[in-house]
Amino acid sequence: METRLDLKDVTFLIPVRLDSITRVENLLMTVEHLTKYFETNINILEADGYNNGLLVQLLPSTVNHTFLEDYDPIFHRTHYINLMVKHCSTSLVAVWDSDVIVPHEQLLEAAQWLRSDEADFVRPYDKEFLDTSFIIRELYFRTRNVPTLQKHKGKMTPLYPPYPVGGGFIADIEKYRESGLENETFYGWGVEDGERVNRWNILGYKYKNTSGIMYHLSHPRGKNSQFHGPQEVDVKNAELYRIASMSKKELQQEIMGWHR
Repeated sequence: METRLDLKDVTFLIPVRLDSITRVENLLMTVEHLTKYFETNINILEADGYNNGLLVQLLPSTVNHTFLEDYDPIFHRTHYINLMVKHCSTSLVAVWDSDVIVPHEQLLEAAQWLRSDEADFVRPYDKEFLDTSFIIRELYFRTRNVPTLQKHKGKMTPLYPPYPVGGGFIADIEKYRESGLENETFYGWGVEDGERVNRWNILGYKYKNTSGIMYHLSHPRGKNSQFHGPQEVDVKNAELYRIASMSKKELQQEIMGWHR
């Protein structure tokens, strides 16, 4: 686009543990897409055992990159999101995966709803969160063109049907803080997206979704992109159901004990 759209009141927060070259490429494509269409703020927090210095050289100079030393093999994503929000000064915040593409019209609509107080939280897609496949991912890398993804959507695999909630959301930052931010009981990959939405609904926030699709750029599934065993699934589901069973008052009391 010759003139980029104004999302200067939004900060995209992208916490990352880059476990393959594919994930690095996906992150660069995600950032490229956002900066192509929008004047906005992008903060990336990279946490790993050591800083090889490569990512900061590859990212545009307008993107804020922070590195934190972390020797834990499991990436505690919820913790790092909460840390990033503490340093966020814009009125709107987008918690964003490192490998997703959303048509710019959907992002703009989401921001407009938040600005006009029509919503407190917005998922910028409807019922389709599609994994591109490695073949269509390569086609997109060649064209850098969202219509390429739209043309081939019928060949993609739905993620977490029938009602996916992951990939990214945009929020009024004060409402996000009031809602408890991220539940750090969720350690490692999975389930936290569903718990978060349950919490918003119990607390009575205005949660909406735009029409349209979110595209997930395929990548190998390392230890931070899958469950590690049945016990982990049980622990996370127990927390999901514990929160979902609370009344609004009980949940408000629960949240008061978080992040102190």
